[in-house]
Amino acid sequence: MPAEKNYRRIDSSQVEDNSKTESKTESKSKESSIEFYPEEPRYSFNDLILPENVKDQILDVADYAENSKIVFETWNLQSVFKQSKRVGINLYGAPGTGKTMAAHAIAKHLGRKILAVNYADIESKYVGETPKNIRKAFEAAKSTNSILFFDEADAILSKRVTNMTSATDVSVNQTRSVMLMVMNDYQDFVIFATNFIENFDPAFMRRISSHIEFPLPDLKCRRQLWEHYIPKEMPNDIDAVELATKYEGISGSDISNAILMAAFKAARRRESIVRKELVFESIEAALASKRANENVEVETRPVSKEYVEEQVAKGNGVVLKK
Repeated sequence: MPAEKNYRRIDSSQVEDNSKTESKTESKSKESSIEFYPEEPRYSFNDLILPENVKDQILDVADYAENSKIVFETWNLQSVFKQSKRVGINLYGAPGTGKTMAAHAIAKHLGRKILAVNYADIESKYVGETPKNIRKAFEAAKSTNSILFFDEADAILSKRVTNMTSATDVSVNQTRSVMLMVMNDYQDFVIFATNFIENFDPAFMRRISSHIEFPLPDLKCRRQLWEHYIPKEMPNDIDAVELATKYEGISGSDISNAILMAAFKAARRRESIVRKELVFESIEAALASKRANENVEVETRPVSKEYVEEQVAKGNGVVLKK
């Protein structure tokens, strides 16, 4: 007589639940295994086109960080200035004004790598994981002697919730509290960048030693930006002074995108030069989308040849040759 076989009936819902549990465990493992790696800075101060007063402010803070070892350790001012080794700089202003480039330039100036962190990199759907990721970012910067850079920092430095009504509110406040504690203990240079400084919690504002505004480029900077993004090898009839004068309220990013799109449009049409009309089309399209998205008013003004020549005579720009 054959041996009796034992069978175990497994309910399909149990299999599904086990599968979900394993999936969650695997996902959580992946969430917990987040790593941060520094990179070589991509820009230097030579790449920045900013008003001189803004550059001076950045250099002041960068030199503070560079000289802190001598001042605090060699000269032992750390014995009486307990918290002054902590240097935080917040770069704020409209999108596309050069904040990220400046962060890289500061790191390069200090001869260090940069560890860039976006809130999307550290945010987790699991309770308690986001604060752990914040700590891990600071630890990675310290262990690699890198400059820690939080881009779009308002996402993590925003105001704490006063009337908590959900677990999400509690989690947000927990994350903010951990960030405050880690910043208090961290004795190195940290860079923040934001388009929305008005969203910062006052507690973070006090703990960041310097706040530097990045304005939209003025006439001089716009002219320099237009010239910078037009290589001499590119055949064109573009007048940098005309563009700088005609379009106000635009960023360096707007300018670089307009030149790039105009160049591609000219190449697609098999044209021999990049005509200024193509640049006009590109910048107008970019500004129209910006106005629609942000409800920002951008002022343009008609420019005559005589006006351009007058600006050149005053030293406000150089007309590019065809």
